[in-house]
Amino acid sequence: MSFSSKGPIRLTGSGSTRCSGRVEIYHNNSWGTVCDDGWDLNDAEVVCRQLNCGSALEVPPSANFGAGTGQIWLDNVTCSGNESSLTECQHSGFGSNTCEHGQDAAVICSDLIRLVGSGSSRCSGRVEIFHNNIWGTVSDSNWNLNDAEVVCRQLNCGSALEATQSSKFGAGTGQIWLDNVTCSGNESSLTECQHSGFGSNTCEHGQDAAVICSDLIRLVGSGSSRCSGRVEIFHNNIWGTVSDSNWNLNDAEVVCRQLNCGSALEATQSSKFGAGTGQVWLTGVTCSGNESSLSECQHTGWGNYYNYYNNYYYNYYGHFYDVGVICSGDNIF
Repeated sequence: MSFSSKGPIRLTGSGSTRCSGRVEIYHNNSWGTVCDDGWDLNDAEVVCRQLNCGSALEVPPSANFGAGTGQIWLDNVTCSGNESSLTECQHSGFGSNTCEHGQDAAVICSDLIRLVGSGSSRCSGRVEIFHNNIWGTVSDSNWNLNDAEVVCRQLNCGSALEATQSSKFGAGTGQIWLDNVTCSGNESSLTECQHSGFGSNTCEHGQDAAVICSDLIRLVGSGSSRCSGRVEIFHNNIWGTVSDSNWNLNDAEVVCRQLNCGSALEATQSSKFGAGTGQVWLTGVTCSGNESSLSECQHTGWGNYYNYYNNYYYNYYGHFYDVGVICSGDNIF
């Protein structure tokens, strides 16, 4: 059970951990759940912060950690993401809902890492890690895109656009936990990278490291790199692929620009970087090449791939046509 100084809240359920699980709040002397109507990453961000669990990574749907029992205390929760506790967010009123426990809301938080500071967002900010029950910063000695890539992946924030130095998002306070971080870029967490040891440094907070991540787009797959790979986009809290219908260099140019990866060298088709899984979010993408993000281009609609092909084709062939890009950034960085 986890209690917050801002009010009793806990994450529980089947497969739950300290920083992931079904959200329950304590009201009128009883624990109750939260309905997932309108539940999104802004709401989850408040829960994660309230529990000192870093940043929100996912909002799993439909009682992912099992259905609760008893009261459903909150419904239609709407947070800006900056509130200090969930009950500060707008909602329908305690106990006012028509939900069932199959709709119990849940969160998955980053636990030991977060992005904070002046001008920060879910996927950009000063890097802080949680060690010995204290949040502390990372020094920017040798800080580069490989290190930032690990942070962005760990936070489910796509790819690294910038590895910023000199406290771009403001100076932290207290501990400086890591210095001389050296990542290959493939590690699953920042603490797996080489470093000088926890708390071993002669740095000041004017050297605090930060990252800017792509947030809603990433390049992944077999043989991928920071600037080449299968294109995946984040929509409705799920990563999904793009079908290669009409895919060309104009489309790839937008992706490369969005990822700060230079110009498009190839617009790959037929799952060159391996087939994805799950959702195919876009098909029939048509860009002029000048758009600032792929979602600004014309397309057939989110998740509309299924409607263009029969069920058999969708289930058995859909991911055979996942698109990719190869950007010049791999050659110039």
